[in-house]
Amino acid sequence: MIKANGSQIITKLLELEGIETVAGIPGGSILPLYDELNRSNIKHILVRHEQAAGFIAQGMTRSTGKAAVCMATSGPGAMNLLTAIADARCDSVPVVAFTGQVNTSLIGTDAFQEADTFGLSFPITKHSMMVKDALELLEAVPKAFQIATSGRPGPVLIDVPRDVQTQVVEFENWPDLSKTKKASVKIKFETPEEDAEKNAELMADALLNSRHPVLYIGGGCNDEKASSEIKKFLKVMDAAVVTSLMGIGAVPRSASNNFGMVGMHGSYAANKAIHDADIVLALGVRFDDRATGAIAKFCPDAKILHIDIDAAEINKILPSCISIVADVKKALPLLVKKIESVKNTPELGECKIARYQWLGELEEVFKSTESLELGRPEGLEGVNPRAFIKSIPEAAAKAGVREDQIIVTTDVGQHQMWSAQYYPVEHARQFLTSGSLGTMGFGLPVALGASLANPEKRVVCISGDGSILMNIQEMATLAEQNLNVTVFVFQNGSLGMVRQQQEYLFKKNYSASIFDKVPDFLTVAAGFGIDAIDAVKDDKWYEKAFTPGPHFVKIDISMSENVLPFVKAGSANIDAIRN
Repeated sequence: MIKANGSQIITKLLELEGIETVAGIPGGSILPLYDELNRSNIKHILVRHEQAAGFIAQGMTRSTGKAAVCMATSGPGAMNLLTAIADARCDSVPVVAFTGQVNTSLIGTDAFQEADTFGLSFPITKHSMMVKDALELLEAVPKAFQIATSGRPGPVLIDVPRDVQTQVVEFENWPDLSKTKKASVKIKFETPEEDAEKNAELMADALLNSRHPVLYIGGGCNDEKASSEIKKFLKVMDAAVVTSLMGIGAVPRSASNNFGMVGMHGSYAANKAIHDADIVLALGVRFDDRATGAIAKFCPDAKILHIDIDAAEINKILPSCISIVADVKKALPLLVKKIESVKNTPELGECKIARYQWLGELEEVFKSTESLELGRPEGLEGVNPRAFIKSIPEAAAKAGVREDQIIVTTDVGQHQMWSAQYYPVEHARQFLTSGSLGTMGFGLPVALGASLANPEKRVVCISGDGSILMNIQEMATLAEQNLNVTVFVFQNGSLGMVRQQQEYLFKKNYSASIFDKVPDFLTVAAGFGIDAIDAVKDDKWYEKAFTPGPHFVKIDISMSENVLPFVKAGSANIDAIRN
């Protein structure tokens, strides 16, 4: 028989799951677990705010695809963690969170640092558990990882009372995790194999008979395997490629038929492509309001073919004429096989010629508008942020860092959209950003997590002077861990995206969007022990910024720099404001 307490069980199971690093902050209700962690081989990252622990876990997961772990104590610690958990839920990121809780006898008595973590987490997690007996952990922990990573991924939270962490129990054997992993959770409402075959055949026929087909790619495709399958599809089917914000990287930016991101800040060519489409093949993507604009005018004349792992996304916003509920990695090879099996006919030949011509026209539109937007109105002071972001890989190369050695994280705001529009992302899991929840403060701790999981790479965090202050305390964690992270902060003395919307939508009534006092960020960074660089004053900033260890780079830009195109709420993307 094996004798162990709850904390020992959790730690052992994490080791069996292959967890090497966790992030968190200790506190009274989780101290027994921390006592045991310190005896294990698991490295603990001590963050300065619990929200950062959740984002560090996300950085590890988003960059590798493997579930990561974060921890917090009860009450305020757990509450601070919940924003990062909600962000993971919105972007389908598999994170497993452990929170301490007051002793079971005190639950419901308004005890010190008590909060209903389980109840509050329920709407913002894929699954939540409260463990009342240490023996339950033997099933709960493996189940948490299984649920988090199977089907449509998402965060799982386990709330563990302090007395359960110290409770000693006896059991015969440790769980066989190989069996747990093999018994993956079945995808709900997955299309039966026979029906998937028929629907793939119908999709292939519709695509081959189309003149303006568009491949609309989302976050469900943003991993190496799915990206590989998309490349195989594009070899047999000529189609325009557009992405959601979360889909960036699934197809290389340099691909001639990749016209960029759709939506209120998407490229004009991408929005034109999907507006003029006769067929839209949506892969691992939902029709988010920021992507579609006025839904009736998004792809008004197109038939929608939808493949998604989550049945709830099919027909939720726009009706699909043919759909398959399955993992894109499983369904796309089936579709490719059906397309390859169809023989060419004169009619299909005409459609193919029309597709080539249309793709050529879109490419010209894309090149001309991108060139236009990399310019800037006269009279603006400071650096052109679009051109600066586009040039980062080139600057890194001068310092000996290849583009495929870079992972990019962003915060939320204008810099995020400029990065999505202009950073030349070539690989899956290379561009990490907060999509659905849009959480300011995301970029820095996610960069830390990505660097911890990919120590051989250079992580570039692109932020603004509004967002960076949301989790700037993690500069201390960055310095402490001495990670290969370069933080770029664009400084314009305002909440840039808020100010821009006030300019366009509220008659330039700049309410609470302009800072009266901007910190001296270079002094702040130096105070944390991080090399600080002014890119405006130092022409060769890149010679320092990409050397080993952490660096902070400030870039002054004009407050009048705006993100274009810009689509007013309720308007059609094709009617974007361009100047």
